Amino acid sequence: MNKRNYQRELEHIIEKLRREDRVPRLLLHSCCAPCSSYVLEYLSEYFEITVFYYNPNIYPEAEYEKRVEEQRKLTETLPAKYPITFLQGSYDKERFYEVAKGYEKEREGGERCFRCYELRLREAAEAAREGGFDYFTTTLSISPLKNAEKLNLIGEKLGEEWGVPYLPSDFKKKNGYKRSTELSKEYGLYRQDYCGCVYSRQERLAGKESVGEQGKISR
Repeated sequence: MNKRNYQRELEHIIEKLRREDRVPRLLLHSCCAPCSSYVLEYLSEYFEITVFYYNPNIYPEAEYEKRVEEQRKLTETLPAKYPITFLQGSYDKERFYEVAKGYEKEREGGERCFRCYELRLREAAEAAREGGFDYFTTTLSISPLKNAEKLNLIGEKLGEEWGVPYLPSDFKKKNGYKRSTELSKEYGLYRQDYCGCVYSRQERLAGKESVGEQGKISR
């Protein structure tokens, strides 16, 4: 079975929209401003976008607030062909701890992350239906550390459940991630050094300590 090329699928949808001279409304779930930068630059050429910031996994709360403000700032300043608006979801962090329960010791990129994907995309699908959007999708696939296939399969399942098509994507393709780092520098965006949850933060800190210990030994 051939592996799906989600970027090519997205390009086919965009080309069809251009032929039909349509500008659909897209609800774009965003994990953070840096990851959304390239996605907004790219998709705002073809869609009216509402950036939906729903990330109850972020820890601690001060980090969450910092990321929200960076996202809001970028949404207001990034030039775009079609309108970009901002919608902040609730910070119901207990929902994240509920879905992560039993998977606390999983390494980043495993089942805990997949459950977190579904939590955030489910909220986005519900918001997309309530808001009458034509599509919904997420910026998450721009990260080299995120599983694009899993994201798309979850998104498509939820799209069928909520009656709003999921826009297939693999935004890291065609130098998307590289462009996001360039835009982050251009706009002076805060780039965090861990995904967001307390478990990824602990893993990151443990990695730093390990590197530090190795450095001491090597000297």
